[in-house]
Amino acid sequence: MIPLVFSEPIETERLTLRLMTIRDVDAVHAYHSLADVAEYQLFEPRDRETVTSKIAAWSEATTLEHNEDYLQLAVVRRDDGQLVGDLYFTLKSVENSTAELGWTLNPHHSGQGYATEGARALLTLAFDTMQLHRAMAELDPRNIRSVRLCERLGMRHEAHFVEDMMFKGEWADTGVYAVLAREWREAQEHISGSA
Repeated sequence: MIPLVFSEPIETERLTLRLMTIRDVDAVHAYHSLADVAEYQLFEPRDRETVTSKIAAWSEATTLEHNEDYLQLAVVRRDDGQLVGDLYFTLKSVENSTAELGWTLNPHHSGQGYATEGARALLTLAFDTMQLHRAMAELDPRNIRSVRLCERLGMRHEAHFVEDMMFKGEWADTGVYAVLAREWREAQEHISGSA
């Protein structure tokens, strides 16, 4: 339900999703500073000072009540405490009961299903905890890994906007993927029933 105050980490089978702290600066800077990580993001590679400033703001963002309220959560492996990436969750529209998800993973930890596992936990937050109607992701369609992640999450490809935004000095496309609460629940029941 809205409002939601994020006060306890989310635990999954292998991960803890928690608020970031200043102790995370080095781990986050290690991948936010990489050109290949920033390639499809709205940011350029970040220096340590910028990451420190961002984490200071992210650590204070704890309440989801109004449009554009957000959480930027550290994705931490439970077995060794290693920070492997971060997830973004924003209340896109209170009126339309819609959330938006995003993700950034350290490439040294990609291909192990961490982004999928973490994003599924955010969909559970959206639909089971907050009782929202819809969750979406906007991405650069050239980012095939993110496209595949949306598909694994059961999101449908709803739109492809051609050259709709100026992105790092050139026109770029935007892809929109989304899933409804009832579709998510049906998929979870199907998974539970076949297990």
